Amino acid sequence: MTHFKYNRILVALIVVGLLAALTVGWQRHQVEEHNKTVELIMDYEDVVELAQVEGVPLNSLLAQVKAAGITSLAVYETTLEKLNKSGKITAVSGAQILHQERLGTLSDPAWKSLVQAGSILPEDVYVTGQDAAVFAEVKSDLERRLNADRVQVLNAGGRQVLAVKANFEKVEKWNLGLPTDEMQAVANNGFFVVARPTNYTQVQLDDVQAVFARLAPIEPVSAIMFVGEEVLGFPDQLAATADVFKQRKLTLAMIEHPLQLQFVKQEGLMQLAAANQYQAARVYVIPKDEQPKLKIDEAIQRWVVTDQERNIRMNLMRKYDKPEPGKSLIETNLEYISGVSKALQAEGFSLGRASTFPPYFPSPWLMALITIGATAAGVLYLSLLRTFSVKLQLALTAVLAAVLVVPLLKGSGMQVRQAVALVSAIIFPVLAMTWQLDRWKRVRANNRSLPAIIGAAIPSIVVSTAISFIGGFYVASILGDVRFLLEMEIYRGVKLTFVAPLLLITLSFLVRYELFKNEQGQPLNIWQQAAKILDYPVQVKSLVVVALAAFAAWVFVGRSGHTAGVPVPAIELKMRAFLEQVMYARPRGKEFMIGHPAFFLAVMAVYRQWPAALLYVLVITATIAQGSLVETFAHLRTPILMSFVRGLDGVVLGAIVGIIAVLGAHILYYIAFALGRGTAKHE
Repeated sequence: MTHFKYNRILVALIVVGLLAALTVGWQRHQVEEHNKTVELIMDYEDVVELAQVEGVPLNSLLAQVKAAGITSLAVYETTLEKLNKSGKITAVSGAQILHQERLGTLSDPAWKSLVQAGSILPEDVYVTGQDAAVFAEVKSDLERRLNADRVQVLNAGGRQVLAVKANFEKVEKWNLGLPTDEMQAVANNGFFVVARPTNYTQVQLDDVQAVFARLAPIEPVSAIMFVGEEVLGFPDQLAATADVFKQRKLTLAMIEHPLQLQFVKQEGLMQLAAANQYQAARVYVIPKDEQPKLKIDEAIQRWVVTDQERNIRMNLMRKYDKPEPGKSLIETNLEYISGVSKALQAEGFSLGRASTFPPYFPSPWLMALITIGATAAGVLYLSLLRTFSVKLQLALTAVLAAVLVVPLLKGSGMQVRQAVALVSAIIFPVLAMTWQLDRWKRVRANNRSLPAIIGAAIPSIVVSTAISFIGGFYVASILGDVRFLLEMEIYRGVKLTFVAPLLLITLSFLVRYELFKNEQGQPLNIWQQAAKILDYPVQVKSLVVVALAAFAAWVFVGRSGHTAGVPVPAIELKMRAFLEQVMYARPRGKEFMIGHPAFFLAVMAVYRQWPAALLYVLVITATIAQGSLVETFAHLRTPILMSFVRGLDGVVLGAIVGIIAVLGAHILYYIAFALGRGTAKHE
């Protein structure tokens, strides 16, 4: 058997890279710890509707909502339909006016005179109103959305009437502009205003200026959360939008995608965030079809976990439309708001205007050291598959590191950073388990006692986990800038991170253990063993095993990342909720329920001389946990401390489950042994 040596220089380079990664990790932790203020937001329209449904004064309900914890109210652009319902504006089609005249129900002489003069056309829309300020805004908005030629001012008995050339069913639903009266009402009641404007078709500079001119007298405005598929100013006027953002120190609200991966698509969003020097906050809203299914305490826990784990700093809370038993609708919603507020503050968050990250970017020199460490780890792994000279190892490391480091020191190198993160996420779990394989090969099997097996397994899994943590810190640091914290950029190798370590540890295993031997009982090398596997006869039981393995792989890979392909069982969801409540960071099930227990059983397999094929299966399964631990750090939106604690929680809980698994295997062995002796006795 080949004895592999671990190149101490390569190990030293890995340690230097770890020190650099820990430095960046500490800097990142400080940035994250200063970003702990959450903005609780409701739609102003929701509060108005709730007041109307329950028949209470709006100002009274606004005071109660504020006292419960809401810090901000979102104000959308108005529409003719909304204004009609509120009574602020009357908008009707020309056809409707003509019908009234023919039926004799048109009593206003001013309107009659317009009809008689032929000024009312059936295809046009006619707008009037009592509030001069609102009417003026509607006139301005219609002229801007349509153009001035399509909006004519008529005189109806001293009142101005807008004759608009547009389809009534369409135009009444169009977003017009931000309503000053609603924004002022929000500000006057002590809330931050979160403005929700839309972009214009063929947007011009004066369109952008008009939106911000309407916002100018409103204080305080905390953020702008755009509506639609484009941000204001896209594509040609983004610079003008960014200038006002910076002048007024406005926060750009970025709405998380329902699949929890990046954001709801809005053209220009990423460019505007960068131009605004990353003064942006991630927004979460519970999907409209999902919230009614959640009990209030479940929704509260959802918000706590969301803010803790995904750097969400703006909670856009929808109202509940169905009251809880024994409570009014207002009491139900106030209980919900108050519950979220208290739960967040209990977890160390404060409430107010959403905090934002500074434009943090790690030092290129620290990233260069991490890159050199990752390169050394890759070369070290190769040297553990096939021995080659120390000089060649160092030369290969130097050449690869030089190629990768140069772009980083020039201030670019995003692809290099992604590659370093991918290599780190793949290699370190494999190094952790390869090191164990080398230790296990030196173990003399002597059917050691159960306490001795457990005693050997615990320090072994601690060391393996420590090696995997190096990879985790490499990933968390090399990609640890503000763009990744906001999830404007993401780690690109999630699926490969789960699959590649299993393939590489297979190579390590076949180099060190013999699954097959030839007719003379001599061990086969790695390529001969691979050929033996490919030549293995196809039997029904083999197909069953392959089918089970394929199903497990489908679940394993399908459950990774942010896909909706593999559903999560209800019992697992309940277990997750329980662990989220009792632990600082819920560990991953594939770690503490599967991978870490398999590690303990692998130690047992080594000391009890179980078949090599069974040991291989256990090693593969244990590698899943190590890879999962590193991949946790690839969720860059999750605070680095939480990722670290999640891994520790998984090891501790996994060790407990692993000890139980070893005890269970021991009991099953003796039961089988006893049954076997009993059968032989009676033959």
